[in-house]
Parts: sequence; C-alpha cells; structure tokens
Amino acid sequence: MKIRFYAHASFRLEADGLAVITDSYTPGPENSGFDPIDEPADIVIMSSATDSFHSDPSHVRGDPTVVVNALELAPEGAEVRGLQIRPFPAMESTTLDFGQDPDANALYHFTLGGLRILHMGDIGNPVPQQHLDALAGNVDVLFALTGAHATIALDDLDAAIDASGPRLVIPMHYYNNHQRTDNRAHSPSTTLQIGTITPTRILTVVGDLAQTPLARRAGLLTITSA
Repeated sequence: MKIRFYAHASFRLEADGLAVITDSYTPGPENSGFDPIDEPADIVIMSSATDSFHSDPSHVRGDPTVVVNALELAPEGAEVRGLQIRPFPAMESTTLDFGQDPDANALYHFTLGGLRILHMGDIGNPVPQQHLDALAGNVDVLFALTGAHATIALDDLDAAIDASGPRLVIPMHYYNNHQRTDNRAHSPSTTLQIGTITPTRILTVVGDLAQTPLARRAGLLTITSA
C-alpha cells in the first residue's frame, strides 16, 4: 500500500487498484491555506459534510469519484466500489467553546490492501467505549488526531491506542505552518510505502511534527522518513 499525506486529516491510500482519499479540505489562502490535492481517487471519504477542513472533494480528480459522507452510512456500514466502510459516530469537542454548537462527525473503518484502516475524523472527546470494544484487535493502521486542543486529548488518544491495538499509528491534524499556501510553502507530499507491518506500536512521523505536543512525549515516537 502507498499512503500519501497532503495536510490536516487528508491522505491518499492506494492498493489493489483502488485509490481512496480521506477528509479532503477546502484549499487556498482564503480557506484552509493548504494546496489543492489535484490527484485522482476512486473514493473520497469524509468524516462529515459540514466542516470545510474535512469535506471538500471538488479539487480531487477522478472519473468517476464516489464521495462518501461517513455520517450518512448505516451503523453496520456499506460497501462502496468493493470497499466496506463502517462509521463510528462522534462529536467535536463538547468542552471547548467554539462560539457555536459542536458538529457531529465520524471515525471510519475500512480494509484496503489487506490492512484494516481507522481514520479518527475530527473527534474532540474520548472515543466511546462501545466503539473501542468493536475496534479492539481490528485496526492495523490508525490515522490519529495528534494536535490536542479542539480534538481528542492526548491522554485519551493514548487510551484509544491501547484499547484498539493498532500496529501502525500515523499522526494527523496538527499545526504545521509549512503546509500553508499563505506562507508561500507547499503542502507536504510525503509518501509511505507499507509492506509488512511488525506487531509493534509505532508512530511514524510524516511532515513536520516539531510543534506537536505528542512529539515531546518520551517513549511513544519512532521517527522515520520516506
């Protein structure tokens, strides 16, 4: 499997002749500040349809590209172009004052290239126990929210990692000013080539994690480059 990180919570995963893009943002300096994706995908999965940082597939190329709002899927999930996608409903932070009510979003789980993937969407609270019970032992690769603040607290993230038992953890949704077009820089184009994953908890750092709180937590990080 090839995994390309664009920015924020957006990745491109490719395996078995299928390309999936997660949580595509609204690009440009007047919006997210990130560069357009401008790459093809067969499926775009969004954790919600209301957050411009997670729900704009307009700059993803493809013919046809199927756009899936995870929140609209049935609890047991649905099959899209041969990909079984299961949602796990969540909310933005219920304790941080956004000046508005927190939005609903979803974690989502799918299997591609023989690897079981969990994307954490935009959850801002501890992962509910019933979700963790369903995910335990069923996650190979976790795309983890590592910026804290408006998203899941790092202690709660640690607990979710322990409970779900992923073999590989990839950070996302952290501040990185090198990604922003208004700083005259390009989004990172880091690509990971994943072959065999050893059953060890690893946090693979893609992009610049120097300003991420999780990067300063001893004993959790293995930093690699690709």
